Amino acid sequence: MTRTSSRSSLALLALAAATLLPLSGCFPIMAGGAAVTASVASDRRTSGAMVDDEAIEWKVADKIARRLGDRVHINVTSYNRIVLLTGEAPRAEDKALAEQLARETDNVRDVVNEIQIGAPTSLGSRANDSSITAQVKARFVNQSNGAFTANHVKVVTENGVVYLMGLVTRREADAATQIARTTSGARKVVRVFEYIPEEEARRLDRQGAEPKKNAPTGNNS
Repeated sequence: MTRTSSRSSLALLALAAATLLPLSGCFPIMAGGAAVTASVASDRRTSGAMVDDEAIEWKVADKIARRLGDRVHINVTSYNRIVLLTGEAPRAEDKALAEQLARETDNVRDVVNEIQIGAPTSLGSRANDSSITAQVKARFVNQSNGAFTANHVKVVTENGVVYLMGLVTRREADAATQIARTTSGARKVVRVFEYIPEEEARRLDRQGAEPKKNAPTGNNS
């Protein structure tokens, strides 16, 4: 897997892919982040970050739609002001432009560009992706066994590839990844987590406070 976005000085992201058993899975732009109406008390992001994430998604999606039109299928997901771009674009230039537009958007801290070069996926494939996302979320609730809280992990699926985002500990990331990678239809899991220490997670869960800005760099796992 190739990550085309440059590494920012924040150095907060871990981007790791684990290939699973092969299984295949129109709106040109999709904005798919967490709704601001989610409970702030149970979200590790600040309320300001949650509001920013929703605004970032719509701003970036609108920019891409205006510049690239319906020849691309690009999903925009922002979590804690970090943007994940997924989907398909016919040319490398389109992929690069989408990333540039995202990086130029107010309050964006970093961009992970996972856009694939090729024709947009079919409506059937996108419906299958939605089903996989729903299955993963349901299994998080039913099978996490207290290892992590389901709404601490954002799930995005594109062409059978499951992307996981969130402010999580290594232990929580591993537990969520194991559930996602064993979900029917998932071809691969890509971790786009921002890792925090266990004590920081407990503090955020207890107080709903702002995460430390010097959260440790995540590594591939």
